[in-house]
Amino acid sequence: MFTGIITDVGNIRSSEQRGDLRLVIDCGYNMDTVAIGASIACSGVCLTVVDKGEGWFAIDASAETVSRTPTGMWEAGTKLNLERALKVGDELGGHIVTGHVDGVGHIVGSETVGDSWKVTVAAPGSLAPYIASKGSITVDGVSLTVNDISDQADGSAHFMLNIIPHTAQMTTLGTLRAGRQVNLEIDVLARYLKRMEDMRAR
Repeated sequence: MFTGIITDVGNIRSSEQRGDLRLVIDCGYNMDTVAIGASIACSGVCLTVVDKGEGWFAIDASAETVSRTPTGMWEAGTKLNLERALKVGDELGGHIVTGHVDGVGHIVGSETVGDSWKVTVAAPGSLAPYIASKGSITVDGVSLTVNDISDQADGSAHFMLNIIPHTAQMTTLGTLRAGRQVNLEIDVLARYLKRMEDMRAR
């Protein structure tokens, strides 16, 4: 379980196909405090530490994980938003995040508004019913608030975000450009509410 508050930006040192994809990720964490088998969210994907050393850890990404995340995300040199798993008693600064990607969206617009960036993300139709104005959503592992949403004729939705300078500096979201794919995780409460609504309609 996570909160969507990024605590480090890692860099994929190497990516090697071994049945699963073995990734070695450089990071700023004190790895003495991270156990083998611990969970670390990598740009919104909950992955298990299988090896570690000073300033790095390794994970195995399955074919299922790779297929459900953006093309090229797991290549050497890619920067990843990192968050260690939530501990009982930790401050819940964002919202409840599971680290299970629900779909891939893409950036359709980005413009400067004051010191911040207004970013518009296209979400697939399968996720559109779960996104609401002023609700929470996770984009590449970052907990964000939806400022506005616009339903599209094809069933997809465009939702707007405001990225403040601090968020841009502390995560990979400062490099968002039109066309870039991003991992999306909907609010877990919205998932259950939609399920309840569908059951009532039967």
